[in-house]
Amino acid sequence: MTTLSEMDTFHRTVINKFQIYNSLFLNLPFDQVHQVGVLLPLLNQHCQKGYHKQQSPKQIIEDFFDHHVPGQTGEQRIAVLFKLIQYIERQIVLFDAIEEAAFTDNHALDGPGSVPMLAQRSTFLHKTAELKEKLKRYHARIVLTAHPTQFYPGPVLGIITELSQAIKDNNLGDIEMLLQQLGKTPLYSKQKPTPFEEAVSLTWYLENVLYKAVQDINKRLENNLYSDGELPGNAFIEVGFWPGGDRDGNPFVTAETTVKVARRLRSSILKCYYRHVRHLKRRLTFKNIEDQISRIEQQLYIGGFTNPEQYDYSAEQLLTDLKCIKTDLINDHQSLFVDQVDALIRQVHSFGFHFAALDIRQDSRVLTAVHAVLNNTRENSDDLPVKDTLASMQAMHQIQQSNGKPGCQRYIISNCQSVAHVKTVMNLMHQADLPKPLPVDIVPLFETIEDLRTAPNIMATLYQDSEYSAHLSNRNKQQTIMLGFSDGTKDGGYIAANWAILKAKEALSEVAEEHNIKVIFFDGRGGPPARGGGETHQFYASLSPHIQNHATQLTIQGQTISSNFGNPDTAQYNLEQLLSAGVFNAINPPTEAWHDDAYSLLQQLADISFDYYQAFKKHPDFVPYLEQISTLKYYGQTNISSRPTKRGDDKAGLVFEDLRAIPFVGAWSQLKQNVLGYYGVGTALQQLIDDNRLADLQQLYTNSGFFKTLMDNCMMSLAKSYMPLTAYLEQDPRFGDFWRLIKDEFERSRECLLAVSQQTELLANQKRRNASIQIRENIVLPLLTIQQYALQTIEQLKKQNADPKVIQTHENMVTRSLYGNINASRNAV
Repeated sequence: MTTLSEMDTFHRTVINKFQIYNSLFLNLPFDQVHQVGVLLPLLNQHCQKGYHKQQSPKQIIEDFFDHHVPGQTGEQRIAVLFKLIQYIERQIVLFDAIEEAAFTDNHALDGPGSVPMLAQRSTFLHKTAELKEKLKRYHARIVLTAHPTQFYPGPVLGIITELSQAIKDNNLGDIEMLLQQLGKTPLYSKQKPTPFEEAVSLTWYLENVLYKAVQDINKRLENNLYSDGELPGNAFIEVGFWPGGDRDGNPFVTAETTVKVARRLRSSILKCYYRHVRHLKRRLTFKNIEDQISRIEQQLYIGGFTNPEQYDYSAEQLLTDLKCIKTDLINDHQSLFVDQVDALIRQVHSFGFHFAALDIRQDSRVLTAVHAVLNNTRENSDDLPVKDTLASMQAMHQIQQSNGKPGCQRYIISNCQSVAHVKTVMNLMHQADLPKPLPVDIVPLFETIEDLRTAPNIMATLYQDSEYSAHLSNRNKQQTIMLGFSDGTKDGGYIAANWAILKAKEALSEVAEEHNIKVIFFDGRGGPPARGGGETHQFYASLSPHIQNHATQLTIQGQTISSNFGNPDTAQYNLEQLLSAGVFNAINPPTEAWHDDAYSLLQQLADISFDYYQAFKKHPDFVPYLEQISTLKYYGQTNISSRPTKRGDDKAGLVFEDLRAIPFVGAWSQLKQNVLGYYGVGTALQQLIDDNRLADLQQLYTNSGFFKTLMDNCMMSLAKSYMPLTAYLEQDPRFGDFWRLIKDEFERSRECLLAVSQQTELLANQKRRNASIQIRENIVLPLLTIQQYALQTIEQLKKQNADPKVIQTHENMVTRSLYGNINASRNAV
């Protein structure tokens, strides 16, 4: 429960500071346009009053100009709107920086979910020895993706970092200077990034955040669990990497790109080691030791800064050299600074020479077609990456030789639906002349509800296949399976997808155990609850005891990277939460919460919600609504990703199956409807409540961490929705009925969730989180209004056959408004 003192702290460190620095920001002289900074608060008030009077966004904007900026031409109004968008974008950056600066004030770094608390809980349960044994074979892996929701370029990230520090120090002079710099610095690129540029942008987090965060976590594990001996030599925290490796739906990712990204990752980690060694060298000034550390420094400089294609020094050699120094320090120098050498050794255990492990991913349909061409059963086509498919597999072996085996050893098959899809990849790898036995893990990705149901049978057949069984024997009898929350929710709805994934994990665990296979589950999660996001660590803390639990692995996407891993403090906190939740569940599974009645209740909720969501998805206005009312088609016009926003041929029109989860979920988020986070939930809960099961649901919410997290994340989706924004659609002759369907389910979900959770308002037991959400929603209300105004105006202009240039200007306004709306939500897509 959030205490009054916690809210007082949030007010003092976040809300009050934002009011002060926002006032400073709005009065800085950025431009010559009619006092835009002064107009912004007036527009915010006008929006709130307008929606209260049930006005449409178009009416609100036009009334605003009539009342506050009368007499302007159409062009002048457009100029003001674009300037307002720029101001709001930077308000969001300012609020991000303030929350980041106040993170340690508002989060208990030694509280629940932290390493110290993990140690205390294990001691209390007399399970410390079991925990330490489990940690020898357990890790948490976050996999950074290149999905199109991460916008800020390096210079802006640098400004945010400096601004956060200045705010923390209450340095008003630096704050004003950085706000001025922010006002003049472009937040987004004018051109789409290449896959390599996407990779480079994410290496900023590796070098500037994760390297230090992992070092701090290792130190805390040592202090709290291993004070009586050395840490085991495995990595507790691992980082995966998709930019440059994920070619599913992205024709711009080539084998050459993959190798180039791997070299960049190697040079990045060697630069980190070089800086670390330079710092260490200032202490190791002893006889014989100084020469040894200088030789290491030289090798790291060559690899990090000249980055030669051929580089003979390896992680194993670096470890050997560091251990020699450690031995000499112990034997000849009273163990002085051994702890600092140990810290670097642990970093090498964590990151090797690869920094982050590149995954290769491709769609099964592409792989099947390539295999058919190579085996002369179909003709080639210009858009089929036949040569590159084999070259990407060869690149994996090449990267393993340059960056070490962990550098690139997973081939993920998206849309995996059969045994043949896995065997196809094996055959292609043999045709690519990879060494035998194959030095690669083949990872099937199961995504739709039906695929999740058939996955156990597919894996059972593979385990019995002589060729694949032999392959697994050579891979330590370990199988990684990826499960997709995004497409699962898109396919089956919120509750059904989460339940189907949990049931699939249980069945896949059982099948693996029958064949003496260790299975590791890799979750494809996005930012919002609709894509498996939200309070994800709570899911891992409440895992069913019937699921094998050897690691916590998940994708981290878009603005979730910057919000959860944007600085060492937030990264350390969130990584510890993931590691602690997963490993503690492994030694102390919540068996009491998973009784037969709980299973039965969850299954009923999943079945009811699935049927209701299917009817919604099949509604004849579903796709037209997204196409004509939402910002879906505008995602492709943003310069934020190298990857197309839909699969398939653009000429074929909009088809539901080809929609990618990110723009699909994002379009609902921009409408402030967030239907994928709750549609079907209200109906399922209401039906059970009508059957006199409210008390059972309330008990389930109290006792089941899985159900509670599911419902709390659903409340987050509702809290980030704002139906008045699109209430004008209720009178729309085409989409009025469809909008009312959404509105009714929104209200039903809200009322039922409050009843089940026994709260009087959404997120009442998470007041600080709710306060942050409401501030962000208030900041972007004018931006959302401008976006909807532009969409309404475009529709009107097209009916009037207006000047195409004027239409294009308003379309640019819609596109430009996407950035700020997504970044403000922190986990919108």
